[in-house]
Amino acid sequence: MSNLHYLSLDEVARRLKARKISSVEATTAILDRIDTLDPKLKAYATVTRDRALADAKARDAETAAGKSLGPLHGVPIAVKDLCNTEGVPTAGGMAIHRNNVPVKDATVVARLKQAGAVILGKLQMTEGAFGAHHPSIPAPLNPWNATYWTGSSSSGSGSATAAGLCFGSLGSDTGGSIRFPSTMNGLSGMKPTWGRVSRAGVFALADSLDHIGPMTRSALDAAIMLGVIAGADADDPTAVPLAVPDYAGSIGAGVRGKRIGLATNMTDLDPDSRQALDGAAKTLRAAGAEIVDVALPGDFNNGSRDWVALCAIETALAHEATYPSRAAEYGPVLAGLIEMGRRLSGLEIARLQVRRAALTGGLNKLLASLDLLLMPVMGRAVYSLESLAAGGRDPESVAARLRYTAPFDLSGHPTLTLPGGMTHDGVPTGFQIVGRAFDEGPILAAGHAFQQATDWHLKRPPL
Repeated sequence: MSNLHYLSLDEVARRLKARKISSVEATTAILDRIDTLDPKLKAYATVTRDRALADAKARDAETAAGKSLGPLHGVPIAVKDLCNTEGVPTAGGMAIHRNNVPVKDATVVARLKQAGAVILGKLQMTEGAFGAHHPSIPAPLNPWNATYWTGSSSSGSGSATAAGLCFGSLGSDTGGSIRFPSTMNGLSGMKPTWGRVSRAGVFALADSLDHIGPMTRSALDAAIMLGVIAGADADDPTAVPLAVPDYAGSIGAGVRGKRIGLATNMTDLDPDSRQALDGAAKTLRAAGAEIVDVALPGDFNNGSRDWVALCAIETALAHEATYPSRAAEYGPVLAGLIEMGRRLSGLEIARLQVRRAALTGGLNKLLASLDLLLMPVMGRAVYSLESLAAGGRDPESVAARLRYTAPFDLSGHPTLTLPGGMTHDGVPTGFQIVGRAFDEGPILAAGHAFQQATDWHLKRPPL
């Protein structure tokens, strides 16, 4: 039981099913660890101890009666604080919403519960899911090294999952917010295809860019969670009515014979980012994949700049009810983004949409010739808090950090981030595996093949 908190989600689920441990035991162990570590890490916005223990007791009673609700039966999970949770405060990282208590679960939360998950609480995040925490809310710390960035905006999800304060979590990704905290905390984070997972009941940053997905400690665990939350939803007309594959069941498909592209026109990678990417290519080649040189579309590097403007427009729309009427209650970073969006003209917006369509078409054309695409997460593999502050938050600096993530939010393609190395300071680095729209299964299988041959995902922070 002493190392229970670092078991994989899959292993915990199997032990629960075999009645080697109880949900109450697992939940109590994680809650006690939260009590010990979270006062320092500040990963949780709200811990629902009493509700979690009651739910765990109910799951154990069902197990004793031979009943299972699904693949997460009795497993303690946590969710980002922009997912509505019935009866529990859901603030979206915003001081302005700290007293918001939803009367209905977001679809993704409801599906976790329907699959038997025990919800431990709500995980802290940046204000409105953009790039900075509200000045009144302490930012979660990176459990590997507190002087390094935790990633945004799913900062609490990254910190809690890496530190063993849950067995898996939900994050959201609008420009990189599953992928940044996953790489900075050594996690396996899945940004599904836009439309694969319902956004009903989730605070919007930018509706046409927002993706909801799992943040876990392995590709297999991500596959299990994605299989639970994915699928059509009557409450979200943009959730695509496609059948949801058995991601976990096909996780062993491997990469033999797969054509995996590696871009040759990336010139800004630092040694740590390059090493993680090259190491991934070498490992996947050894597993039977064909690694082929490709060129990213010519307008790829402009994608992150366009993303900043498009995100600003949609964020201004999402906050129309409270901004500018309550502008004084907003932090400066989110307010600055909204102001940018409110200044853009109709012609500028139209140009952005035309360029977005061209970028999406270019990526579709590239991926049509491949099975998968290997990408860095960031040109600079990791950021210390000092270097992040020095880099600034002006649009050009933000766009530079989002160079390899934001284009896949614009296009909606699925991508899995995996740990693939460590810096000299002992902070994880990662890489992305990108695939065709609604082709999450092969991405997850490739991630699993990589993790069967490496142990980066098994390393744990020095807590």
